[in-house]
Amino acid sequence: MAGSRRDFLKTAGLTGGLLASGAAFGPAAAFADPWDQVPEILARIVPPKFPDRVFDLRSFGAVGDGKKDNTKAFAAAIAACTTAGGGRVLVAGGEYRTGAIHLRSNVDLHVAAGATIKFSSSASAFPAVYTRWQGIECVNFSPFIYARGQTNLALTGAGTIDGNAQAGPWFDYDGKRGPDWDRLQQMAVDGVPVTKRKFGAGHYLKPNMIQFYACRDILVEGLSLRNPAMWTVHPVLSKNVTVRNVKIHSRGAMVDGVDPESSADVHIHHCSFDTGDDGTVIKSGRDTDGRRVGVPSESIVIEDNDYYGRWGAITVGSEMSGGVRDVFAQRNRIHAGSSYKAFYGLYLKTNKRRGGVIENINVRDLSGGPVDRGAIFVDMNYSLTGPGFGDIVHPVIRNIDARDIRLDDSPFALKIAGSEESPLTGFRLADSAFTNIDTPKPQISNAKNVVISKVTVNGKPI
Repeated sequence: MAGSRRDFLKTAGLTGGLLASGAAFGPAAAFADPWDQVPEILARIVPPKFPDRVFDLRSFGAVGDGKKDNTKAFAAAIAACTTAGGGRVLVAGGEYRTGAIHLRSNVDLHVAAGATIKFSSSASAFPAVYTRWQGIECVNFSPFIYARGQTNLALTGAGTIDGNAQAGPWFDYDGKRGPDWDRLQQMAVDGVPVTKRKFGAGHYLKPNMIQFYACRDILVEGLSLRNPAMWTVHPVLSKNVTVRNVKIHSRGAMVDGVDPESSADVHIHHCSFDTGDDGTVIKSGRDTDGRRVGVPSESIVIEDNDYYGRWGAITVGSEMSGGVRDVFAQRNRIHAGSSYKAFYGLYLKTNKRRGGVIENINVRDLSGGPVDRGAIFVDMNYSLTGPGFGDIVHPVIRNIDARDIRLDDSPFALKIAGSEESPLTGFRLADSAFTNIDTPKPQISNAKNVVISKVTVNGKPI
């Protein structure tokens, strides 16, 4: 049904300006409720299962004393597990220091209650691999936990995975990465083969914490994930992904919670995000390189999560050049965190270098507060300062639907900053209430077919 809907939108177009309460939502009114797609999506998302075999990490020489380097023990246990046809690698009782862990097919890495995997503070413990860095493919430091081209994978348990990033060099890299980041962006524009875009040792592009690259049938469940250097859970070009009952705590720059990128059939639910950057954020590659790969993120369900800050709770972008579509977020809650406030409740961000299409983003039952910078913000002019790389390719945003939004204590309820050259087309806000809002009137520019229906701000209808 989603495909036929998009085809109709292309041929019929969306027109009009800011419509009165109760007006029809353009061509979308001809279709059933978009939420009717969710049961079909969830039916496709099936967490992996594993044979009843246990490979105790301690049997491979590991010692959980917080001192011994257990990198070889992790590699040996994972290799034995996958060679045997799969099962569980058990991490039990203690603190296990290690360098990079590379997962393989049919392995459930299970961190039991009372156990901690704690990563090395040395950059040399993370050898270079094929990865994506802020939406651009390259060879860079291995993510702390990494898999590429694998099937049937899990990280489970009631224990802790601690990136230990503050003890390493990673946050010092933030002020030094400029030349490397500029060089990587220029390499993408120049069409340099990915395997020749070499960074890692001697460079300053810090690694993600957990990355599944071109994998499928993935489960991350039950764990406490703490102290990443960069994005915490990052499925790339992956399919059939479940992240559930996970607690994420991060501080610093670029330390998002869960970032599905160019991935499909993803279910993120019953998680807690106490993050120093976006909580759940959908991506699909950046600028020239994102368009070259050209794989969208789609069929993503985000529900029953708690957000304690910072930046956006439900976020799309800004790396969205491959496209993002069919995202559904419901029953999510925003809370005042211990050290942060959420900056935005629903946050879509892109700019005129991204290209790509964001469409069919659906959010309902988003509640709580405070929201420090704005309740709902669509920004098509995000981060345009600094050097530009590659051609200007205007993005498209269309068919955004927000319902039953109940957010408190924010500078504004709704702001749409569309692009002059490619205005946002099709936005509905309905059945919602915003309280303690500094600027009650919606701030809307360069947007067509915006519908506001049965919405109050500070107790008054708009």
